Amino acid sequence: MIIEVHVITNAKKRELKFEGHYLKVKLTALPKEGKANAELIEFFAHFFGVRKSEVKIAKGEKEKRKLISLPINDEEFRHIVGR
Repeated sequence: MIIEVHVITNAKKRELKFEGHYLKVKLTALPKEGKANAELIEFFAHFFGVRKSEVKIAKGEKEKRKLISLPINDEEFRHIVGR
């Protein structure tokens, strides 16, 4: 499954919420040396219960808007995020 996310870095705490058709993800890391991307992968792996190696940034590695690939289907996604 591909998920569109909008990443906010340097936040006080991690947070994930829906905004329209995409997920807004707040991360505590700064966008330097790949630290925010690493935190995003770790956060999604933990949140969706998959291995970090299964979470891929499909597009937008250096952008705030990203496409994330996860090894789950629509039904699993809705169950996990409560939608």
